Amino acid sequence: MSLVEETSAAPLLLTVEQAAKRLGIGRTTFYALMTAGEIESVPLGRLRRIPAECLTEYIDRLRAAARDGRKAA
Repeated sequence: MSLVEETSAAPLLLTVEQAAKRLGIGRTTFYALMTAGEIESVPLGRLRRIPAECLTEYIDRLRAAARDGRKAA
């Protein structure tokens, strides 16, 4: 892997701010989702990080819930 590929690769672990920005929501809302267990986070020393794939999983669950809601209506 070249240096350009390494630096342009998306990070595997995100800060709360980065994750919230990717979802287009505020930090407070993101913390509420984490506290409710809707989005997984992992401890990294004293820090808390969000695995990037957890955002995709959260969006997939939202989409599935929306589809199920439409079917039930």
